[in-house]
Formats: sequence, structure tokens, C-alpha cells
Amino acid sequence: MIDSKQAAAALSDIDDIVRRVRQSQVYNLASLIMIWWGVLVFAGNIATWLWPWYAAYIWPAVNTGGVLGTVVISALLQIRARLRAVDGRVVAAYVLFYAFGYFCSDVLGDFGPRELGAFWPIYFMLFYVLAGLWFGQAFVALGLAITVLTLVGYFYVMGGTFLLWMAVVNGGGLVLGGLWMRWN
Repeated sequence: MIDSKQAAAALSDIDDIVRRVRQSQVYNLASLIMIWWGVLVFAGNIATWLWPWYAAYIWPAVNTGGVLGTVVISALLQIRARLRAVDGRVVAAYVLFYAFGYFCSDVLGDFGPRELGAFWPIYFMLFYVLAGLWFGQAFVALGLAITVLTLVGYFYVMGGTFLLWMAVVNGGGLVLGGLWMRWN
């Protein structure tokens, strides 16, 4: 027979294990999605550097591929781990996210290519930092690191080299962040 203090301690241990398993599942899903997006963003920046006149086609293709890949990865993990990650709310969040970003960057801001190259990664990283408030400090660290490095590039990396910088910082940062989450 256990007393109330031992029962409370056991329940606390169970809660801690449940929390760690849940965080592990979130990190597993997030890491795969981050690696997917990182590869696409890296390729998008390199493609834009090589063929800047096609940027208006490259980035919608990158974003469409990213969203479709996210849905596929989430569906596969849902089947395997019973972790539901994509539902109508997530799709609505994507639509609102892109609509607001478009409104700010193209309607209100009328940004040029360099400004767009800094705005979208910083905008994405805001949501990584916010997600980190619920899902773990790795998201906060990744979001802040990519934001700071994006700003360094925006202010100090000149000319077309900025796209190469962003390929490494944003695309490479997402891949490294995803790999780090898989290893930890």
C-alpha cells in the first residue's frame, strides 16, 4: 500500500513521462517538416540566385511544395504514430498566414526582392518562436538564430550574395535545426 505522498510522486512521474513523450512526438514531426522546408528553401534561394527573373514562379512553387510535403509527412506520421497534426484548422492557419504575409509585404509594404528575402524568413521564424512557447525551447532558439542571421545578411551582405547567404542561413538553418531535433 502506498500513501498519498507516494501516489502524488508517482502521478507526477507519469505526467513527466507523458510530457516528454508528447514533446518527442512533436519534435519528430517538426524535424521532418523542417528538413523538408529547409531543402526547398535552400533550393528556392539558389534557383532565384541563378534565375532571378523566375522568382515570381519559383517561390509559389516552393511554398506549394512545402505545404503539400507538410500534409504528406503529417499524414504518414498520423498513420504510424497516431499523431494528428493536420486538420482544417492547420489548413486555415496556412491560408491566413500566407494571406497576412502577402498583405503586409505586397500591399502595405510594396517590398523589393531584398526586403522580401528578409521579410518572409523573419515572418516564418516569428511562428517558430511562438510555437516554442508551447512545444519546447528548440523552436525558440532556431527562430531567433535564423532571424538574427537574416538581419545580419540583410544589413551586411551585399548584392546577389544575399540569396546565397539566405540559402545557407534559412534553408541550411532549417535542415540543421530539424536534424538537431531528431538527435535530441
